[in-house]
Amino acid sequence: MKIISATLAFAVMALPALADEPDGLKLPPGFHASVVAEGLGQVRHLAVRSNGDIFVSTPRDRRTGAGGGIIALHLDANHKAGQAEHFGVVDGGTGIRFYRGALYAATPSRIYRYTFTGNRLLPNSEPQIVVDGMTAARGFNRGLAFDNKGNMFVSLDGVGNACEDPNAAKGTKPVGVKPCPDLAMRAGVWRFNAAKLGQKFSDGEQLATGIRDTTALDWSARDGGLYVVTHGRDDANHEWPDMISASDDEHIADEMHKIIKGIDIGWPYTYYDAVKKVRLNAPEYGGDGKTLATGNYATPMATFHSGRAAPLDLLFYTGDKFPAEYRGGAFVVLHGGGGAQVPAGRNGYNIVFMPFDRNGKAGDAKVFADGFAGPDPSNKNSGGKAKYRPVGAAVGPDGALYVADSVKGRIWRIAYGEAG
Repeated sequence: MKIISATLAFAVMALPALADEPDGLKLPPGFHASVVAEGLGQVRHLAVRSNGDIFVSTPRDRRTGAGGGIIALHLDANHKAGQAEHFGVVDGGTGIRFYRGALYAATPSRIYRYTFTGNRLLPNSEPQIVVDGMTAARGFNRGLAFDNKGNMFVSLDGVGNACEDPNAAKGTKPVGVKPCPDLAMRAGVWRFNAAKLGQKFSDGEQLATGIRDTTALDWSARDGGLYVVTHGRDDANHEWPDMISASDDEHIADEMHKIIKGIDIGWPYTYYDAVKKVRLNAPEYGGDGKTLATGNYATPMATFHSGRAAPLDLLFYTGDKFPAEYRGGAFVVLHGGGGAQVPAGRNGYNIVFMPFDRNGKAGDAKVFADGFAGPDPSNKNSGGKAKYRPVGAAVGPDGALYVADSVKGRIWRIAYGEAG
């Protein structure tokens, strides 16, 4: 059966009259930001407990081996971090979620679960292993999501832009391996029993394949669907200048899909051109920048392009404090990327919002929070120039949106209808 998602390719539009906020953030009217914590270092994703405590995943330095673990923050009555603790063996800094009162956190090879007593900031004991044996070599990005039926969903990244033959002669163009061995053990989404300890990765059920990379994975309570935003391939023009022009490279999409069992998103054999609205064969597999891909590949329901926006988190709003149009909709955290200098700055370095109806139909994406990179548009041309880069988001029990920054380890609380 051919798997097709409803197509919704869009240009990201700005909301009107974005207002200035702390650190130069710009938000829609009625929304205000405040700084919750700062100086936390190289943080990634975050999760908020039902009592308002914030837990932040941090990656281990791949060169020195230092760092890693989880930072726990207890907020005072003014929503400031009055107590901070560091704990855990978690290395990876990506997937972290609360589910039925327990904290789940991903490493490259394992999913751990921490339990808590009362309002204690630190967990009861050492973590419990929920899943073991994930393929960790050459990739550590893991996304986590949970539904209301006791299922845990885990995304695993692929090895890179293409599944290249390691035995190809040096100095020659890359040649793709087919079938790509990654597709059997990574580069997809798996389902597990969230309550069962001691599972092996082989116990999981693979739902999706063909994902180059993602940590943007979430379940929508509104329509009961699982959604993902994937990274498109990088440097296609650099590697294949005779086939893929610089402008065509800009149009290679980061793709949003609703996960249906058996869906194939096309990596490494294909990529999606968001302007032409077609899926093309990858050059490592005989593509020439023009030849349409054939096969049961999914069409994205939405795309992000004009350069790599780097979608690092996906969050469906479950609170009740934002205006009605936000409830049940999706926030996509765009970390931003590099590339050629663009006068208006590269895509990303912001958070966009997409409304969703009860049937899972998405509306146009609009910029919700901007200004992270700084006032100069050129700051969006390089991650090194950006003052801040949004990397993760979570909804608190107070209905506020909490956002983490990967540059200085800052966390903001974005609330509606409160004094700035």
